[in-house]
Amino acid sequence: MAGEVRVVDGPFGPEVQPEGGTVGRTVLYVHGDPRLAGTPQDALPTARELTRLTGRAVLCPRYRPHFPQALEDVHAAWEYCHDRGPVAVAGKRLGGALAAGLLLRLRDAGAVLPTCAVLTSPLLDFTLDAPSLLLNAAADRTVDAETLPARAAAYAGTTPRDHPLLSPLHGNLHGLPPVQLHAAGTEVLLDDTLAFATRAARSGVAVDLRVYEDLSAQGLRQLGAMAAFLNTWHRSASFSSDV
Repeated sequence: MAGEVRVVDGPFGPEVQPEGGTVGRTVLYVHGDPRLAGTPQDALPTARELTRLTGRAVLCPRYRPHFPQALEDVHAAWEYCHDRGPVAVAGKRLGGALAAGLLLRLRDAGAVLPTCAVLTSPLLDFTLDAPSLLLNAAADRTVDAETLPARAAAYAGTTPRDHPLLSPLHGNLHGLPPVQLHAAGTEVLLDDTLAFATRAARSGVAVDLRVYEDLSAQGLRQLGAMAAFLNTWHRSASFSSDV
């Protein structure tokens, strides 16, 4: 576990590094907020805690607000991190879609995959036909279900809504690294998480699914679970690469 951390403004976005540590193992943490917008700075509180808990550097990449440019930017940040050593990926909401899309893109290219991935309340299906979008709309005050279709359309542009890199739930999930997923039972994106976990498990992917009773419980518990998951899989990959 790391102590003090520092924030460095790198070429692809702000990066939290352990003070005095050597940057070799990185978590690429892709931000996302309920408006399908936000900035890398929004992810820094989570990034700081992950660095303290794991001792890994955490890079919060900048990306353009439209698809496929956003995925291209995240891929470029991945390449930058990968040049330094093993990389895990993580993402929240739209960032979860980009993190999962990156997994599919790298796998299809025959490239080295991340050591593992963590998806938090991810938006994984831009067709927006999941029942939880309606059933949980009143309980989830963090996402405006009424404006979500317009925001999703602006982000997707002319890309078909079921394109696997835009909507990873519609992709082939075979061959992915271990994935941890977090969601609250009361949130509108719950069904995206449940469906992805089911399909990934059926495809032979190691899945760690965490569903919390509500968003407050999720916020209290998920950072520790994320850190434990990253430490388990990232340490194993780092050791193997050093042998």
